[in-house]
Amino acid sequence: MTTIQKAEAMMTGVDRTATEPKESAAPRKSAEATRSTASNGASDPDRAATPNGPVEPNGAAAAHRPAELNASTAPYGSATPDMSAVPDGPVTLKRSKAPVRRSDGAGASDAGSRWARGRFAPPRIGSTLAVTAAVLVSLAPSLLPRTPAAQAVLTALLMLIGLAVVGVGRAVLRRMDIGRTWSGRYALPALVAGVLASAGAIVYAQNWQNQLRAAMRVGTIGPVYWLQWILVTAFLVGVIVGVCRGLRWTVRRLGRVRSAAIGVAVALAMQFVLIPAAVQWRQDAYEASNSFVDPAVPQPVSPGRSGSPVSMASWSSLGAEGRRFVAGTPARAVRVYVGLNSAPTVDARVALAVRELERTGGFERANLVVTVPTGSGWIDGDAARGMDERFGGNVALVGLQYSDAPSWVTFLFGRSAAGESARALFQAVAQHISTMPHPPKLFMYGQSLGAFAGSKVFASDADQDQRTCGVLWAGPPAGQVNRGRAVVLANASDPVVRWSPQLIWRAPDLTGTRPDAPVPQWIPVVSFLQTSVDLLGALSAPPGHGHRYGTDQGTALPDC
Repeated sequence: MTTIQKAEAMMTGVDRTATEPKESAAPRKSAEATRSTASNGASDPDRAATPNGPVEPNGAAAAHRPAELNASTAPYGSATPDMSAVPDGPVTLKRSKAPVRRSDGAGASDAGSRWARGRFAPPRIGSTLAVTAAVLVSLAPSLLPRTPAAQAVLTALLMLIGLAVVGVGRAVLRRMDIGRTWSGRYALPALVAGVLASAGAIVYAQNWQNQLRAAMRVGTIGPVYWLQWILVTAFLVGVIVGVCRGLRWTVRRLGRVRSAAIGVAVALAMQFVLIPAAVQWRQDAYEASNSFVDPAVPQPVSPGRSGSPVSMASWSSLGAEGRRFVAGTPARAVRVYVGLNSAPTVDARVALAVRELERTGGFERANLVVTVPTGSGWIDGDAARGMDERFGGNVALVGLQYSDAPSWVTFLFGRSAAGESARALFQAVAQHISTMPHPPKLFMYGQSLGAFAGSKVFASDADQDQRTCGVLWAGPPAGQVNRGRAVVLANASDPVVRWSPQLIWRAPDLTGTRPDAPVPQWIPVVSFLQTSVDLLGALSAPPGHGHRYGTDQGTALPDC
């Protein structure tokens, strides 16, 4: 091998002699022998032998020889030209632009070559860190017991977010031409550490979940739970990653311009067609659910209930939750309810509610409770039974529907309507009883969004105490209600009471909550994520836990 070929092999990593035809070997040896004989027989002091055998020019003799030879111009595998015609002058080699495989384990090409050689190729460190962090965060202590499917959805979502962040970071580092020679060296130790950390998180999560379940008297979990969790998580991540890779392949096939045009068209379609259609679809679904008349709910016959044959608020106009409220037991208390379809405006519905109280004799009862429903118009039947027990049936309950959407939708998009409705009803009732010679005691009650809306009726704690005999708020969102003499029922396991954007950077104020289950330690960001997921199952908890309260909503109502 000549000096030129050796230098080329060092630069490109390819031994050209291994690919040259055998018939070229003789001319090459002849040329090398001729050059060696000429150089060894010469007594030129300006030439010196190199350690590798062939001599290199030195001194003034080099000035008469060519200065540059591009060793990469000859195609690989071709016959070697007559080397006797190649000058012995100094040679400058241009670096080949052909890709060179890395031998340090970094990069996807090297990983693929290791697979081809039958060796295990661990994931890159960034991917391992993303998956491990997702597992640790998703398995952090929660407020409520969680099904394996719900746990898998959270884990998969965090994994996808982590992998996306790592992918973006990797692309940025690649553009900055930052070396990654260390990644292959530590990939396997990082994988081992990630597996061990995930296993420890699973053990801790199982212990925590079983503590919650023991406190709430539900079944414990075991290996089957975690097997289902792994399978669902892997399925979700695989599907989403496959879809993303399919989109990337499509973009490469179509090109950036056409892909961008399609993306803009899809965005416009979503903005002006798909999203409005989805919103309208959900609104229609809420209206249909509110209008549905359940045959299992009997129409009351007592004149002391709205929706009865003699009521001014028809049975069909009360809404699904209103019909359940007025049909509830026991039958001693007066129950007045006005639905969205009972009158066209808020003022008209308030006036109808006052007339219904007059018709049913509600103002003649010793106690009158203004109950503020949740977003869908729901008034907890346990609260109504508790109030009946609290006052021995000598009580009238009145409620006014302000929305047919779920509480979370109303809280995000219609909370002002909730406050306005509660304020209008309370003021009308208070004004009416102020003209009575023997007015009933006036109380107020609200749960969840109803507590939030009812609290907006009053300007302050003092105003609330002055205008009411007693107030009870159950499960107020983020605990944001007027206090004063009010009784606030809040389970420590209720995510509605704890959730707020401030939970990202500040621990919740649990003053006044009752410890119904183990309380997890607050962790910045992580506790916010866990509490947000727990909101989805807040009403699925056993009675007395989560966002479910019992008859104490009525029995604990304070007196004047």
